[in-house]
Amino acid sequence: MAAVLVIHGPNLNLLGQREPAVYGTTTLPQIDAGLRQLGSGLGVTVECMQSNHEGDIIDAIQAARGRYGAIVLNPGAFTHYSLAIRDAIASVAPLPVVEVHLSNTHRREEFRRHSVVAGVAAGTIAGFGAESYSLGLRAAVGLMTTSIGNEG
Repeated sequence: MAAVLVIHGPNLNLLGQREPAVYGTTTLPQIDAGLRQLGSGLGVTVECMQSNHEGDIIDAIQAARGRYGAIVLNPGAFTHYSLAIRDAIASVAPLPVVEVHLSNTHRREEFRRHSVVAGVAAGTIAGFGAESYSLGLRAAVGLMTTSIGNEG
């Protein structure tokens, strides 16, 4: 069965208690459980990891090639400045990476409105709370199917 890697960046381990007016009350374990259930219905295995450390995220992205059909990534604050994560995503191309955010970053502070990873991601989904992850997983699975169908 094909697999999708979900990577949660810094501070996402605090979901449900961290700024619930911005990020909602759903916890990270609840998001992960929902993604695994959705993945099963979509015919994929979903593996999830969270790290507050840039290097761990880079290592996970680099190790994904050949193990996963796609990545769903919420880079958290690294979205706005981590050229290293951007380069890691570029290095695993054509493996599709779908960038997700719980909040609508374009309605927030100016510094949150720019993503350095968006240019190498297959697409970005933001502003739908925990549903952003579900939409991201569906997009990732669709991209896997498209790329499998185009291999020829």
